[in-house]
Amino acid sequence: MPARQGYNGSMPRKYSKEYILAGDIGGTNTTFAVVGHIDGKFEILHSRRFSTQAERSVLDPISTFLAELGLKGFHGTLSSCCISAAGPVENGSIQLTNAPWSISASEIEEVFGISTRLVNDFTAISYAVVLLDPDDPAQIRRIPHIDGSNPDVGKGMALVVGAGTGLGVGFVDKKDDGSYLAYPSEGGHSEVPCHDPLTLDLFAWLGERTGYEPGAELLVSGQGISNIFSFLCSEAFDPGLARSYGIRISAFSPFPSVAALEILSKPEADRPALIASKHSIEPRCGLAMELFVDLYARKVSNLSAVFLPKGGVYLAGGISSKNEAFLLEGNRFMKCFERNYAPHIRTFLKEVPVLIVRDYTISLIGAANAAVQLSKEKAFS
Repeated sequence: MPARQGYNGSMPRKYSKEYILAGDIGGTNTTFAVVGHIDGKFEILHSRRFSTQAERSVLDPISTFLAELGLKGFHGTLSSCCISAAGPVENGSIQLTNAPWSISASEIEEVFGISTRLVNDFTAISYAVVLLDPDDPAQIRRIPHIDGSNPDVGKGMALVVGAGTGLGVGFVDKKDDGSYLAYPSEGGHSEVPCHDPLTLDLFAWLGERTGYEPGAELLVSGQGISNIFSFLCSEAFDPGLARSYGIRISAFSPFPSVAALEILSKPEADRPALIASKHSIEPRCGLAMELFVDLYARKVSNLSAVFLPKGGVYLAGGISSKNEAFLLEGNRFMKCFERNYAPHIRTFLKEVPVLIVRDYTISLIGAANAAVQLSKEKAFS
């Protein structure tokens, strides 16, 4: 894979002997990379993607990747390994929430002889966003507020929320001296902000299917878009409740259209992209995306009231970057984000910088940065 632009500065010409094995374990893909690091700058030198569901453990893809590195002529010494994955880290292990296997740092160290750390996937992304240049449109797209303002990104707490296969949440404290510390969170499993008759019907329908009160991830994610669409194709959907979302009752046929049924026939993982691509021509697809953005923005707003992220809100994950125009059109995202019953919270929300992370592969850079930063903390502890 070609070398890529370095983060937090220009691409370094030479590297010290620090090469980091970074990993990102997702529900669909598992990716490993060698990341070069010098003076706070990072660059992915080699990377390889694997199918998570096709693997039996983390050991086989690491072994394959390391073998391929030798064939590509890489002979550097790996100083450390850091792997990010969905799920909490407990006693140096992560039981994956989206794959039938777990990861153990001690097992990786024993087999490969590399000092290894594990971090939650959004902890890694939190360690990555601090390296991004908020004024670089290749890395970041700012979302203007309803009044057209674009607040500057400052120090203090920054919130990272990302709708992808699931819903990830992280936060990072950016200190005045330039240091920072990221914290893990399982905020994607907190409450879902249903608020009107249509979303409350959706909440009840999904609750009957799951047997539990649904959490945010079940509606604010790729699987969430699929769940919302399935509800809109069910008998539980009342088209009359779509009027508040700007869609006429007459736009809906009594039964799902041929296009809608075709989407329902596809594997669930393929549906979100199809729904998004047909939002302007198929009413149920259009309403599904409207509901998704509404709930996404309200969830981010709720989390902002908790964390008071003066350092900015970063929308990571593939859905935000791939549907950027839809989120921004007519202030669709911001109209819901700025809502709150409390005047002082509304004032605060209007002053929070909100940014879309355009590079949703930054988890590898974040994992490498986590390895560096957490090693520093250990050295000074």
